[in-house]
Amino acid sequence: QVQLVESGGGLVQAGGSLRLSCAASGRTFIFSSYGMGWFRRAPGKEREFVARTSGITYYAESVKGRFTISRDNTKNTVYLQMNSLKPEDTAVYYCAAGPLYTDENYYRGEKYNYWGQGIQVTVSS
Repeated sequence: QVQLVESGGGLVQAGGSLRLSCAASGRTFIFSSYGMGWFRRAPGKEREFVARTSGITYYAESVKGRFTISRDNTKNTVYLQMNSLKPEDTAVYYCAAGPLYTDENYYRGEKYNYWGQGIQVTVSS
């Protein structure tokens, strides 16, 4: 059984920063063998890709230059540093784990095998 647990969400004013963490665990789960991603779902909208790390990092255009994804394989944890937050960043953020190597469809949720429960990020104007 693989568990992904997000933390670090909350309420922040526009222009502020938050750092999300996602701790992974599982008896047979080898964290370094997985590509890790962040997705989000805003109220009334479809889930969307935010960022991915697998040695190579990818970002959605909407967060490029503001968000940074990183991972610590010694702690089985992936992070999302979010700076210059905007009200439109308000969403539930999900951590996901999938194959380390993938094709150009890395942004598609169906490429990921395991998901966290999600954590709320609210940016006030």
